[in-house]
Order: sequence, then structure tokens, then C-alpha cells
Amino acid sequence: QCQLSGLWRNEQDSLMEISTVKDDGDFQGKYLTRVTLAGGCACASPLWGAQQQPGEGGWPTFAFTVRWDKFSNATTAFVGQCFMDTGGKETLTTMWLLREAVGSLEEDWKATR
Repeated sequence: QCQLSGLWRNEQDSLMEISTVKDDGDFQGKYLTRVTLAGGCACASPLWGAQQQPGEGGWPTFAFTVRWDKFSNATTAFVGQCFMDTGGKETLTTMWLLREAVGSLEEDWKATR
């Protein structure tokens, strides 16, 4: 069984720490990104999410949001799944959407990455 709680590192050397996943699947933690929109400092930002318990023989799916409150006016939503290989190594696969605040409806086209 894949355990979502713990410390995770991605290919960009960013770190994510997830506290204990509650019985209902809710969790929280912090995300320390090495990649920023403005090229600023690497700062820890809060995250909140939920894990869907898998069916028989499946791997858990999850979703979480990160509020980049120290260096950006953006929020990112992640969705993914946790897998474990035959050697016991856990891997998270994710997709994300980042929404940056813009000043007008006319600028909306450039707000989501």
C-alpha cells in the first residue's frame, strides 16, 4: 500500500511534506518549491488535500492545492496517483494547473498555466 504521508522530492528538487492522512482522507502539509514564477526565494507554502482510498488492489488517487503566499499571487491545484514498484519504491505521478491573478477579464487568457 502506498503511503502518501511523508517527505517527497520531485525532478526539480522541490520538496513536499505531507502530515498524517486522516481516516477520511484529508491531509495537509507544506510545499517548498525551487521553481518560482518570479525567480524569487525558495519558500515553504501551505497545502491542503484529500486522498481517495483505492478499491481492491488499486492505488490511491489524491488532489491538493498549494497557496504560494510568500512570493506569488498564484494558487496551484495538483491531482495524481501513488504507485509502488516491485522493489517497494513509492512514486507520485501528478498533473497541475497554476492560476495567477490578473488585473482584468481581458487578461484572463494568460492567467492559467
